Parts: sequence; structure tokens; C-alpha cells
Amino acid sequence: MSYFITSTILFIAALIIIFWIHDQYHLDIIVTTASPPAANAPLISICIPARNEENNIRRSVEAALAQDYPNIEIIVLDDRSTDATLTQLKEIAIRDSRLLPISGSDLPEGWAGKPYALFQASAAARGEWLCFVDADTFLSPQALSSCYTKAVETKADLFTTMNQQILGSFWEKVVMPLVMTALSVGFSPRKVNDPHTRDAIANGQFIMIKRAVYDSIGGHESVKDQIVEDKAISEQVKWNGHRLVVADGMQFINTRMYTSLSTIWEGWTKNIYLGLRGHPSMLLLGAFGAMIALIAALFLPVWPVLGLLLYIKTEDLFSLGIIAQALTVFGILMIMRARVARIMKISAWYAWTTPLGAAIFAAMMLASAWKVISGTGVSWKGRLYKPK
Repeated sequence: MSYFITSTILFIAALIIIFWIHDQYHLDIIVTTASPPAANAPLISICIPARNEENNIRRSVEAALAQDYPNIEIIVLDDRSTDATLTQLKEIAIRDSRLLPISGSDLPEGWAGKPYALFQASAAARGEWLCFVDADTFLSPQALSSCYTKAVETKADLFTTMNQQILGSFWEKVVMPLVMTALSVGFSPRKVNDPHTRDAIANGQFIMIKRAVYDSIGGHESVKDQIVEDKAISEQVKWNGHRLVVADGMQFINTRMYTSLSTIWEGWTKNIYLGLRGHPSMLLLGAFGAMIALIAALFLPVWPVLGLLLYIKTEDLFSLGIIAQALTVFGILMIMRARVARIMKISAWYAWTTPLGAAIFAAMMLASAWKVISGTGVSWKGRLYKPK
């Protein structure tokens, strides 16, 4: 009986947590197809930072050049690449004068890499709107027109989108859906879009911002030491009284963030580390959450097995109840994860890898917490960032 009572408590708690976690993603503003504006529409400067992006840059730039928006320029800041990135850019620029490749200068003291790259790109930009696009992000031809129309409609000063993630490898499909769910819990889109809250987040994969607003907050120089510069910029915008809007842009924008488990580990331990650094309460909460996730990942598959072993030993009907509770929790979790898989355009069968993905996510959380505690810092794009 005591085992059944314990199982029932876990059963109720698990259901509450599962439903709550999967009810946080509410992107009420959705980018829909819009016709291109008139030829005299404001100039939009698409600024792309690129550091060793030879595998992505041609596709990214050519997608930007294919926009049906009538008035654009594209500035790509080559951030001291050691591969063929700059060579490819020069080849494209010969064919299309709207592309301006710039060779970035050495990183000054006190600056992080990406903010300095965007600072240099924005200095060369002439547009009334700046559109920051990552080199691993690919726009459909209607993306800029549709996002600009929605930005004007929502009176946005900074307009950013959540994009469709391209998941190719097995590990991307295992880990990335869990990470995206965790982000939706940490940053509620409804709170971000509410001008009366301080919640602020932006997705650096695609950010449109009015040039006047960008200049008024000090541009990227105001966040020059921030590796997660997109969140920092969004805070500067919202906290200074400007309109921040996050929208669903999945129909028009695709991103391939990582291609392997090693790049996933490097990228997300960096992001999590930066989220925990300097926030002791978040560090403790993150470490605690990681332990809970790890325990849950290990325990969920074992729970029904324990019930079965108890039934074999005692032939007690309460043991069957434990099995039923465990299978119900696992079944509901699989249904929820299958829905997430479909949204991310991968097979629903990847829901069954949830325990594995949760274990890896928990390990990334713990590794990031340790990097904060030990002061070892993180490496990103060949640069080491350590706490001051």
C-alpha cells in the first residue's frame, strides 16, 4: 500500500508538470504571407555576421538576395574567417551589387565576437530598418516582405521570430526538441510581447529593428561584452520603452543551428552557461532542474518495470495500479512529445527518445553550472570567454 501511495503522488505530480511544461509555448502573433510593398518602401539592410561559415554562407546570402521585398542591401561581415567564407562572398558580390562583403577587423579589448561583427556591419548599413540574420539561417523569398508587414501591423520597434529548425542528424532530433521546450518554459512569448512586463528575449537568427531605435539604445556597443547579444539587445529595447514583438516565423525562415552532438554540446553549454553566469539563484535553480531532469529521464522507463517486479513478488492488485500509473504518465508524455516532433517536422517516433534527450540536456545544464562554479569559461567559434 505504501508503494502505491508513493506512486500515486508521483503520478499526480508528473501529470501536472507534463501538462504545465507543454502549455507554455503560445506564439499568438504569426507571420502570414504578405504581398511585397511598393517600390519606394523603406530600405532594409540585411546584416549577416559570418565566421568560418563556408558550409552555409552561399545558401544564406543567395536566399537573402532572392527576397521579393523591393528595396534591400545585404552586408556580410566576414569575422576573420580562416576558411573559404570570404572567397564565396566575393564571388557572389561580382554577380549582384546589392551584396557588400566586409572584412572584419581584429576583436578589440572588451568586445565579444558577434556584437563586434554586427557593430561593424551596422556601421556600413544605410537602411531605415536593420535586419540581423545569422549565417545558418535561410529566408524564403516572401520572408522579408511578410515580416516587415507584420512588424508595421504590430507597431514593433524590434521584431523577431521563432524559426523552423532544420534537424538533420539523429542527435539533433533527440536533443533539440527538448531544448526548444525548455526555452518556451523560460521565456513565455506572451510575457515578452506584453509591454507591461520586463520579460525580453530575441532570436538572433532573425531580428528586424528600426535604425532610429537601434541608434537610440547605443546599438551593439551597448552590449559589446555580451555573447548572447540578442537577449541583451531585446532588453535594451524593451526596458527603454520601445515595442518588442516576438512572432512565429516558421513558415518563412529556416535555421540549421547544429549538425552533430559535439556542436550541440558546444553551442548549448555556452548558451546555458551565459544564462547562469552572474545569477546565483539561476545557477542553483538550473542545477536543481538538471538533477530533476536526469532523475526523471532515468526513472521513467524504470517505473513500470518496478511495478511489474512488485506484482511478480506479491501478486498484489496495488502493484497493477502502479504499472497503470507509470504507463499512463509515459503514454501522455509520448503524446505530448510526438506533437512537438510534428511541429519540428521530424518523425513522431522520436518521442521515444525523450529519456535520452532529457539526460543529455540535464548533462549540458550540469556542465554549464560547473563551468560557472569553476570559472573555466566557454569556448565558442575559436574564442575563449571566461568570467571577469
